[in-house]
Amino acid sequence: MNAHKNTEPLLALDGVGRRFGGLQALSDVSFGVQEGEIFGLIGPNGAGKTTLFNLLSGVTPASAGAIRWRGRSTHGLRPDQLNRLGIARTFQNLRLFGALTVLENVVVALHHRQAQAALNAQAMGLLEQLGLADLADRRADNLSYGNRRRLEIARALATRPNLLLLDEPAAGMNPSEKEQLCALLAELRQRHQLTLIVIEHHVPLLMQLCHRLAVLDFGQLIALGTPEQIQRDPRVIAAYLGGAA
Repeated sequence: MNAHKNTEPLLALDGVGRRFGGLQALSDVSFGVQEGEIFGLIGPNGAGKTTLFNLLSGVTPASAGAIRWRGRSTHGLRPDQLNRLGIARTFQNLRLFGALTVLENVVVALHHRQAQAALNAQAMGLLEQLGLADLADRRADNLSYGNRRRLEIARALATRPNLLLLDEPAAGMNPSEKEQLCALLAELRQRHQLTLIVIEHHVPLLMQLCHRLAVLDFGQLIALGTPEQIQRDPRVIAAYLGGAA
């Protein structure tokens, strides 16, 4: 899996910080993500991973530093504006419409400038890619947890993003489902020409999937590199990979 190499990152963070009252949730975080890359974000609970996703997706503004998308500052942009620019995300806590069907959940995310039949066909195409086509008429709240995760990915893809932020997509999945998800994400990246940033506690999945990873600890970036470099980094081993049982 070779990411496309550009001199200018698709997404760039420069000295990004976020403070909540007296709590410094993120401090001086800097890295770039190249177009076509699968980029992993790991760290212990409370390290600031979801806070960083909230900054990237416009849910929360940064308190310090700059975030640039295709060279343009995202400061002050709302989630819907960032979505129109090509940034979509899933959430650690699922945000599906439980009373709607699987198909309807994807249709509502599509751009409604077409006939209903065309929207349904597009939505079914995404459900087929995520292995959910045979569940199209089932209510979303009747899906298994793993399938609800897949549905949220399908709904994010319906907005036609360039960058997809996945917040713990393998949560609640068994080992077999995690392997399938790993293959699926690699396939979706190719099919939709995506750049992915993935938060995941299941480290082996990210080591297999990602081109590079960033490691956060207490809101600070402690390591950045390839899976091989991350696995050998003494700071990462002390803080996370070999942390206290």
